[in-house]
Formats: sequence, structure tokens, C-alpha cells
Amino acid sequence: MFLPFFDQLRRGGVPVSLREYLTFLEGMDAGIATYDIEAFYYLARTCMVKDERNIDKFDRAFATAFEGLDAITADQVLEAVDIPQEWLEKMAEKHLTPEEKAEIEALGGFDKLMETLKKRLEEQKGRHQGGSKWVGTAGTSPFGAYGYNPEGVRIGQNESRHQRAVKVWDKREFRNLDDTVEIGTRNIKVALKRLRQWARDGAADELDLDGTIRATAENGYLDVQTRPERRNAVKVLLFLDVGGSMDPHIKLVEELFSAAKSEFKHLEHFYFHNCLYEGVWRDNRRRWDAQTPTWDILRTYGSDYKCIFVGDASMSPYEVAYPGGANEHWNEEAGQVWLERAREQWPNHIWLNPLPDRYWQYTQSVQMIQGIFGADRMVPMTLDGIERGMKILT
Repeated sequence: MFLPFFDQLRRGGVPVSLREYLTFLEGMDAGIATYDIEAFYYLARTCMVKDERNIDKFDRAFATAFEGLDAITADQVLEAVDIPQEWLEKMAEKHLTPEEKAEIEALGGFDKLMETLKKRLEEQKGRHQGGSKWVGTAGTSPFGAYGYNPEGVRIGQNESRHQRAVKVWDKREFRNLDDTVEIGTRNIKVALKRLRQWARDGAADELDLDGTIRATAENGYLDVQTRPERRNAVKVLLFLDVGGSMDPHIKLVEELFSAAKSEFKHLEHFYFHNCLYEGVWRDNRRRWDAQTPTWDILRTYGSDYKCIFVGDASMSPYEVAYPGGANEHWNEEAGQVWLERAREQWPNHIWLNPLPDRYWQYTQSVQMIQGIFGADRMVPMTLDGIERGMKILT
């Protein structure tokens, strides 16, 4: 029954062998992942992915192979098999009408929200589902999962639904962008070429045709001349927002990232989530235990680097303006402070936004970051926007 999955992995570029597929089937026969979908995913990935660079390809093939499972109704599932309770928890999600959502009001700001959460956790005893006060699921409380509140603290929910949570209380894993993804359009690379500055360096490994002709004529015999290869001398520092509201833009950002990797010899990249804070990272699988202090980045890379931020700038305004407002951790200094430091360290900077610019005026955090960087230095991630951004950087 898993042959289509195996075929999808091969078509998706995952070099999985028949032996690895049979190992996966042996694990299924042994009952390692009978009723646990997360265990099923990790079993399949462990058996059939040999190189971590293929994890992103595996994820996409996995999603394609099992697309549509979420459309199966509860009655169909229950008729087929006795499903464990934890699989049915999400079915308790409450679908509120627009009128019901309009009736729900925020508690009164970020500070009040966090203070109330602390009190609820101290008062509450045991698990709670539904309702509007306690920390639980499927309700209208500001705290919990799979419910709705215009300003909430998300707890125990693996993904964003309304993109309204002020803070997320779960550490999530983000995958690295694939720098080998095939470019959907060569025009992205053409747009990036505007930033290139050619210089000759390195070993003499390029044929100097004019020099060879001249030397041959002077010496009377073939005298091959070489010269240092021309390389792009521009230095680029790339900060990439990952996770959350950036998930719909992964393909576009991967195309940009892959094009930049091929165009610029001196390219350094780091990941962040929503806003720049005291730490960034190179590997999303180690984002919590292998962060690089942002101060080190500011001290290491000189002002001659071209700095490019890539992100939709869509977040709670607290994440930009307040200490402690970060989405997933406690930040001693506001995101705005770190963005201003980056702007001062790298005068040649832009912010590429994959969100269409016609929507920017409706998101407060986008306007706040525009105010920090300068309205002309936030450009949409379109071909025209990239070209305009490269002109600004030059």
C-alpha cells in the first residue's frame, strides 16, 4: 500500500533505495508506528533519508503522497478503525462565525495578557476543553489551542491558523531552505546580476585569449597565457525569516536563495523568526542549541557587506516594539533595537517582502519596519522589486 509513497519520493528527488523501503516496511510490520502519525513520519524519514539535505525534499514528497487524508470524515474513520483519543482531539475545534469572532475582545494589551496567563496557570487544576477562561482547547480563551481570540497565547498547537497569536508557547522546528532547488524563472538571477561587481582573484586558471595571441606572435610558437578568473567581488549578508506566516512563501524564497547562492561568491546567510533579536542561526534543526549571537554578526561582518532581510514583516506589533514581545522566547531588548543596529552597521540594506505590497498598509508591523528601514528600502519580492532593491544596494 506504500508503493505510491515510494514512487513519490523517487520522483521528488529523494535517492531512496529498495533496501531502505523494505526496512521501512519491516518497521511498519513491527508496529512501530501503528496509530501515531508523528511516529509514522519519523520512521519513514529515518529509514529512507540518508542525507539531511534531502529532508526538505522528503517533506514535500510526504505531503504530496498523503494529501487528502484530512478530508476523510470522522464517520468514515470511525467505521474503519478504532482511533486513539489523541487523534480525535483536533476534531473538537470550534468553528466560529464572523459574528461570534467579532464579539470576542482582547484582554487589554500584552502586559495584561501575560499577567492573566500566569494567574490562570496558577489557578487551573487539570485539563480543560472548551470555554472562554481556562487554558485548554477549542474555546475562546486567550490561552490554548484550536480556538479563536484576537490576541492570544498559543499553547499546544503545532501551527498558526489565524496568525493573531501574540506569543507562541511551543518550540517549533523549521526546515532549512533548499539551496539546490531548480529556479522557476531565470529572471531572478538576471535581476540579481545588477549587484555584481567583477574582480580578478584566485589561481590563474582562465584562458587569456588576447594574451595568448600576442605571446604567440612575439615568440613564434604557441604560448598559452592564463589569468585569474573573474569572480563576483560583492559581499552579501542574507537574513531569512522562516516559519509561521512565511510558510506560504517558501517556494519563492527558496528560488531567491538558490539564485543568490549561484550568483554571489561572498554570501553569508542566517535565519531568524519574525524579527531580528539577540540570536540568529544557520541550521533550523539546531535553532535552539546552536544560535550565533547577533552581536557577533555585527562585529564580524564589516560595513562593506550588502545586507538583505527577507520576510513578510507580519507579526504582533509587540514583537517589534517591546522587550519580552518575541513570539517564542523572552527577549531583553525590543526587535526594533536590533533592526536599528543592523541598519547602522550595514548602510547598504534592503528588506525584501514576499507579501504583495498592496497589503502592506493593512499590517501595522509592516509599517513599523518600513519606518525603521525607510519606506523606499522595503521592496516587494517581485522581479521589478528585486531589480529596484539591487539598484538601491549599488
